[in-house]
Amino acid sequence: MASNEFAFIDRLRLLATDEAARGLDDDVAVIGELVLTHDMVAEGVHFLASDPPASVGWKLVAVNLSDLAAKGAEPLAALMGVTLRQDDEWAEKFLEGVAAACEAYGLALVGGDTIALPPDAPRVLGLTAIGRGGDVPSRSGGKAGDVLWLVGTLGDAAAGLELLLDDREAEGPLVEAYRRPVPQLAVGSMLAPYATAMMDVSDGLLLDALRLCTASKCGATIDLDAVPLSRAYVAERGSDRRNRLRAATGGDDYALLAALPSGLDPLGLSLPSGTILACIGTLTDGEGLKLFDAKGEVPLPEQLGYEHRAQNG
Repeated sequence: MASNEFAFIDRLRLLATDEAARGLDDDVAVIGELVLTHDMVAEGVHFLASDPPASVGWKLVAVNLSDLAAKGAEPLAALMGVTLRQDDEWAEKFLEGVAAACEAYGLALVGGDTIALPPDAPRVLGLTAIGRGGDVPSRSGGKAGDVLWLVGTLGDAAAGLELLLDDREAEGPLVEAYRRPVPQLAVGSMLAPYATAMMDVSDGLLLDALRLCTASKCGATIDLDAVPLSRAYVAERGSDRRNRLRAATGGDDYALLAALPSGLDPLGLSLPSGTILACIGTLTDGEGLKLFDAKGEVPLPEQLGYEHRAQNG
């Protein structure tokens, strides 16, 4: 039988009653000016056994920093949990990737834990990232009339994974997007003081937008045609309705989704060069998502994004 991630989190809420936990409706905890997050990556789920170990180390750091980016927090320090197998070369290359990401984003590694695994056990790696924040938007502050903005493009990582599943030697920008996500720290820090709600998009735009709506007790209307796609994605898959839906549900994007007051135009801010920022919809009264494009209303797909499920028996 399947064990649902959401059901487990609901049970955890009975334990996580401190106000710092934000009701577990967010990806971070906030203690004073400290913003804390913990994310794991698992072999066969978040990375392939054939992926270069340095890219796994980079990804472990980057996915945690993406949570800090969604809160406008400055990275400070991290604790890392590592499962070791009898493969010193893999571990060394993995640490090179961790070091590269920490150096790139000014993150100090200050401790953690290691355990030994049997040789055939899948690797599971964890990181707790600690940042400093001022205005720390939650998922729950959005209100009807707010405008939804997306930072970054969607679909690249899912398309890159598909290429790797077909050919382990595949290369190019889509594969790079899957293996080495880039946390939107600079843009996140600029949007945070204005955002009524903000989160990163890691499990698919539609699923994560629904999470923001649920936390904010509102609905949303999203323009599928406005969802930004990279040139590499369009060249590989196209930009028709079907492939836009694939991009909006694929996951592993690490874009940012921000709800901003309707009178604010973030394009007028001094954004970093090359920033991709698109208005994709609005928050509405009611609940749930409505999706449309130039042809009219788009039926919601059965699967809105990636949900973690454990299989037993």
